[in-house]
Amino acid sequence: MKSNLKLFLSVACLVLLMAACGEGKSTSSTNEQPTVEGNDYLVTIKTDMGEMKAILYDETPKHKENFIKLVEDGFYDSLLFHRVMDGFMIQGGDPDSKTATLEQPLGTGGPGYTIEAEFVKELIHEKGALSAARQPDAVNPQKASSGSQFFIVQGQVYPREQLEGGNQGKVIQAFRTLMQTQPNHELAQEYQQVLSQNPGDNAAIQAKVDATLDRLSEATGMTFTMPEDRVEKYSTVGGTPFLDDDYTVFGKVISGLEVIDEIAKVPTRNPQREDRPFENIRMYISVEEMPRAEIQKKFGYQYPVPKGS
Repeated sequence: MKSNLKLFLSVACLVLLMAACGEGKSTSSTNEQPTVEGNDYLVTIKTDMGEMKAILYDETPKHKENFIKLVEDGFYDSLLFHRVMDGFMIQGGDPDSKTATLEQPLGTGGPGYTIEAEFVKELIHEKGALSAARQPDAVNPQKASSGSQFFIVQGQVYPREQLEGGNQGKVIQAFRTLMQTQPNHELAQEYQQVLSQNPGDNAAIQAKVDATLDRLSEATGMTFTMPEDRVEKYSTVGGTPFLDDDYTVFGKVISGLEVIDEIAKVPTRNPQREDRPFENIRMYISVEEMPRAEIQKKFGYQYPVPKGS
């Protein structure tokens, strides 16, 4: 009797232990994505070469609101991807392109307004990024975005060693931007003083800039050493890192990346017509409101987990 009781207790303990282990394994092996709440807008970009699906970032609200309004108004329907550069990007959104002749220069049209730049360090020019086109710094020092023209990044994959370390080109760009757009800034005044006291001495101003990189980054919003998450993205997915912090990224293609490649490789009139394709590639854009959880499940796009959750 005692032997039977001991056997029963041993079996019972083993069953309980296995159940506990099973519960623990089930919990730890769960690979479900975190639940996201609320609705978002899913953008569909149809072309003769295929269809792309995209989302727009909440972190760039002015661009998101403007893009949705233009789409709902039918602004983009039948416009062209008028500028195509293989290994770089495809660009469209010029209203003049709807009825343009094959010889007509394009790229200057818009809705009659610009949008204030919305630079977000976490939003980068990875492959598939939707970014706002704009006029050059010489006539647009505030880097305001075109009211309608945008480009979709194709880019390329870069070796890690090419991305790691400091970017002197970005430092020079930031210095020039600060001096041109914020001449009364305290740091710009300090740079001007060094230039005045050491005319023609490049080493003096270089030393001053090197000693104030953190302040220069803060004043211009530009980064000079690429963060690891960007290095990882550009060395695997690819993109155009030299555009970061300079053009507003406001969305991302989450399905149909292969369509970008197809459009990017079409023959163009380069460079006489600003890389315009020989044959018209038209776009038709629509937008629909959809639960974020459905977008996440259907297209595999992972919405950022809110801080503190």
